[in-house]
Amino acid sequence: MKVMGIVNVTPDSFSDGGLFLDPEAAIAHGRALVEAGADVLDIGGESTRPGAAPVGAAEELRRVLPVIEGLAGFAPVSIDTSKAEVAAAAIAAGAALVNDVTALRADPDMAAVCAGARPGVEVILMHMLGTPRTMQQDPHYDDVLAEVLEFLLERVEAAVEAGVDRDGIWIDPGIGFGKTVEHNLALLRETARFTETGLPVLVGASRKAFIGQVDGSDEAHRVGGTIAACLAAMDGGAAMVRVHDVAQVVQAVRVRTAIDDS
Repeated sequence: MKVMGIVNVTPDSFSDGGLFLDPEAAIAHGRALVEAGADVLDIGGESTRPGAAPVGAAEELRRVLPVIEGLAGFAPVSIDTSKAEVAAAAIAAGAALVNDVTALRADPDMAAVCAGARPGVEVILMHMLGTPRTMQQDPHYDDVLAEVLEFLLERVEAAVEAGVDRDGIWIDPGIGFGKTVEHNLALLRETARFTETGLPVLVGASRKAFIGQVDGSDEAHRVGGTIAACLAAMDGGAAMVRVHDVAQVVQAVRVRTAIDDS
């Protein structure tokens, strides 16, 4: 299982907002994550935490482009954006993945950008109920597993119809994006339901609020819970996890792999 390291170039991300606003600091952080074992770096210039306010494309580009340019030759880079303009510029700067939390719904031009990208550029489609501003306002599902899976498969088909290569599509159940703690635990427990589609699955549970709802921990003390969630995703066949604490998660994955292979 691969590990994606998070590089948030934002002032307001829920866990590390403001720490890496300076491009040189963000580039240094990204390099450190790769040295710690990250396989991919996810660069984001707009917070998607609950209640987050939107950011204009010009400001998002100002934040992320220098960082992508500084890291694209060092490791595979993902651009975490829902804007076609940002995705196109990021791809031109060297990004190899487009990580869209809206699954190509927010910007009508996003699917075309992904379809027209150079060969090898992949796209991650994530489930989110509502928008970052509204997603945690009493989220409800009749059957969270069935509804999230149905949504993702519909978005995969929409992407393919728009010209995106199916072999380059990932799905992400969207832990923490319009879900209660019970929803998140169910999705992690049943990760295999998503991997059974044959599509590569990304799971992002790093330092999320549901961990604190389980044990009362704050954002700075959720490494153990993050590792537990990542190993549950690994058990379900997830191909990659997206995390802040790369070194600790890489160590856990390596030891678990050694145990399984022994």
